[in-house]
Amino acid sequence: MASTLQLVIDGSPADDDLYAAISSLEVEENADLPDAIQFNLPVNRTEKGDLTYVGDDRLGPFANIAVVAQPDAADQQCIFDGYVLSQKLHLETGTTASRLQIWGQDASWLMNLDEKTREWVDVRDADVANSIFEDYGFEPAQENSSDDSPTHTEDGHSLMQRGTDIQFLRSLARRNGKLCRVACTDRAGRRTGYFTKPDLDGDPVVTLILNHPELRTVDQLDIEWDVTRPSQVRARQALFTDSDEDGVSAETADSGLDLLDQQGLSDFATRSMTVLLTAPAVDDGGELMLRAQSLLRETDWFVRCHGEADVARLGAILRVGAVVAIEDIGSLHSGKYFVWSVRHTLTVEAHRMRFVLVRNAVGSPPSGGLLGGLL
Repeated sequence: MASTLQLVIDGSPADDDLYAAISSLEVEENADLPDAIQFNLPVNRTEKGDLTYVGDDRLGPFANIAVVAQPDAADQQCIFDGYVLSQKLHLETGTTASRLQIWGQDASWLMNLDEKTREWVDVRDADVANSIFEDYGFEPAQENSSDDSPTHTEDGHSLMQRGTDIQFLRSLARRNGKLCRVACTDRAGRRTGYFTKPDLDGDPVVTLILNHPELRTVDQLDIEWDVTRPSQVRARQALFTDSDEDGVSAETADSGLDLLDQQGLSDFATRSMTVLLTAPAVDDGGELMLRAQSLLRETDWFVRCHGEADVARLGAILRVGAVVAIEDIGSLHSGKYFVWSVRHTLTVEAHRMRFVLVRNAVGSPPSGGLLGGLL
């Protein structure tokens, strides 16, 4: 098997019978959506006439399930830690082909149980995020405070929360150009709250190779680019703290993120698309500029790559937020990519990953024309 699978239910390893009953298990990690888990179990009648697994407390509402996978000769990765939220029971005559589908989401669902109205004063957005994460026992990521908002004061705009904690944090993350998620890394039960801008500065954690006859690690890739998106933002806003009728303005073509290659969106497209931003509840020009940059962080991912890899061949598990490299697919598309989502499918035979990578730049155009250098 490509990797060793450990299923942890309410803090205890699952028994052998449950492992044997699961034909396949799927986990999806995503940068801007909750992580999810799904697996099916066969349903039979017990000696007492009941149905197996249907009333099992281990799979009941809010049962905690974690999935830990470990590739050969590599560190273990906790690819999911969350709660059972739904069951779907399919029954056929005699229960021969009957099955129970288990579905759940990551631990951020705990932050979605109570809608609140709350005022935050004299804090930055990252302070709010860290405080909320700690309320649920999640460890705030160290990089949460990087590139953060100004302090919200009573003299300007205090920060009003209306909604659940996770809804509130995701809206804050979007206007800060950050990603907000809760995930585990190496072991079950250790959950980290992320309120971070994408880190594109590091070295690739793994290289995907398509065309080498011996070192190939992926079988196919689908890559697309789309330049129908803004590459420049202009913003103007009146301030409560300043009587100047012209207010403050901001104009930028820089998202504040490192480019993953030589040509960003505007350079590659050769034409710029400009949008006007109205950002209520800002207190100074610096905050308005941050809002403008955050808009570009959403639109800058103009290159998208879909692919599939086997953990045994790749020798690593792809995780959301990591930087990877792709080799030998031409000067335009070879280079570094940001992992946006990974769908893990684990069976007895294999651990396969369907992934989506994104990119905010491309390389130099091929010197031999449109088709030159593609392979």
